[in-house]
Amino acid sequence: MTATWVWYLNRATGIVSLVLMTLTLVLGVAVRRQARLPGLPRFGLVSLHRNVSLLSALLLVTHVVSAVVDSYVSINWISVLVPFTSGWRPFQVALGTLAIDLMVLIIGTSLLRGRIPVRLWRGIHWTSYLLWPLAFLHGLTAGTDLGSGWALGLALVCAGVAGVAAALAWTGRTSPPADRAPAALAETTSALRRGARVAVFRNR
Repeated sequence: MTATWVWYLNRATGIVSLVLMTLTLVLGVAVRRQARLPGLPRFGLVSLHRNVSLLSALLLVTHVVSAVVDSYVSINWISVLVPFTSGWRPFQVALGTLAIDLMVLIIGTSLLRGRIPVRLWRGIHWTSYLLWPLAFLHGLTAGTDLGSGWALGLALVCAGVAGVAAALAWTGRTSPPADRAPAALAETTSALRRGARVAVFRNR
């Protein structure tokens, strides 16, 4: 049998990861809607979103490692990345596995954002709205912590916040696509120059 602290570590990191995933989702929507936090520049909001997502991923890694190490359940390393291969609650664990696969894909493409097409990156990044419910359902069904009490209340609050954030993301105003921004800037600059030349010509 493994130590009791491994069991507590697994449960604690799972709950905190859900909270940080929710915060990551909210910050991502704020970036998408070009929002600003008081006392924080716009690029600071982007950095905060990135750092919180990386912290969430770190805690998720700890959650996964502790789940595999814990001898109370039968979860092997293959089950971490391959769904429906766990010997313990295969469907419930598979929900978490799919969430992990999506997170690896999202983080990997984000790190390579400057080397891949923007549309490809954006399409993959949209899967984050699928990652969250997978992780939420995994937490509700794979363990017992979110079944009742304060943990269930916290999970439901996260669900409400994530739902509102997702609704705002799908219906709200978004920033111009990054691949069209340089062209739009060049067009605006060209128009200003033409206007300036016309103004100088008329004043002669």
